[in-house]
Amino acid sequence: MAQRRSGHVTLLDVARACGFSVSTVSIVLSEAPLSQYVAAATREQIRSMARQLGYHPDAYARSLRRRRSQTIGVLAFDLSDPFCTLIARGIQAGLQPAGYVSLLMDAQTQRKLFDTFLKMILERRAEGVIVIASWVFEETNLLGDIEKNQVPIVIVSRDLSARGISSVLVDNEAGGALALRHLLDLGHRQIAVIRGPEEMFDSQPRWAGVRRAAAEAGVEFDPKLVLQLPNLVDPASGFEGGIECARKMLASGRPFTAVLAFDDLTALGVVRGLTCAGVRIPEDCSVVGFDEILPAVVATPGITTIRQPMKEMGLLAAQWVLEAIEAREQGVAQPAKFHQATPELVVRMSTAPLRIQSTNQPHHITTERHTMEASH
Repeated sequence: MAQRRSGHVTLLDVARACGFSVSTVSIVLSEAPLSQYVAAATREQIRSMARQLGYHPDAYARSLRRRRSQTIGVLAFDLSDPFCTLIARGIQAGLQPAGYVSLLMDAQTQRKLFDTFLKMILERRAEGVIVIASWVFEETNLLGDIEKNQVPIVIVSRDLSARGISSVLVDNEAGGALALRHLLDLGHRQIAVIRGPEEMFDSQPRWAGVRRAAAEAGVEFDPKLVLQLPNLVDPASGFEGGIECARKMLASGRPFTAVLAFDDLTALGVVRGLTCAGVRIPEDCSVVGFDEILPAVVATPGITTIRQPMKEMGLLAAQWVLEAIEAREQGVAQPAKFHQATPELVVRMSTAPLRIQSTNQPHHITTERHTMEASH
């Protein structure tokens, strides 16, 4: 067989190898209705040769004929964040059975990359867009361009339903309340709280849930023990922020028996910071996270957390974007959808009842504080 210009086996290659016309080969391999009129022996010969040569249909050429790309643009704010990875897996699992491919792009928490990738998604004629982001998306000017091109959009982890964008997210306020109630049920009252970055959509509702649960229980927070993470540069920022917050808690000299962290990475940083200072988790201090990412599961101790059903959220986003594409093809208007997933408490080794805490715990933390400060 002559050298092919492309590395891919084409219909022409199969036709030449088995001695039939390209049209006959195409009819058989595409299983078109006309293939029933091709002799069974011929059909088997063509299919056998296609298998032998390693032929696969040209999805790109087929999409040009149908004017359908069978592609969904998936833009994540940072794929190195385990939160995004789990949602992306759910999206892929939802698209694959329908024959759609996800064009996955990583904005790496950079606004310029975010805008650039949205442009590329439009230029490549993606039939739909799913955005995994809790910040920046609302600020982009490309949102209007996507809407003008009638490209269905679904956003995960942000509520933009008021702007006509279908939105899937967890009930952050309920999750924040659930986390605090767990610590209260264990007998903790001196609780430190680490709020999320101001730019994160999740931060305010989680804090609102925490305050609501505290008010219901008649618990007041020590202002010196309410800290806030800086705006994130990358996922490691949350972990490093947790270590820094642990240092500040100890430096305050205020007693605390539990820490409620913004998310799991922050909780892992808190555990590292406190452990390095000689504070035992959970004997001296309980720690709660939020998200249910793999590092929280495999860490020692395992992190008690509030689970977001991230894969399920990705599956739902995929389902919605496919439904929106079908509705568009049928000329049916489809209003924006909204879903708040129910958070779930997952108890692990990082939390324990107050009654088993060391009786000299506040003194122990204050004493160890000097060791930690000296190391800095």
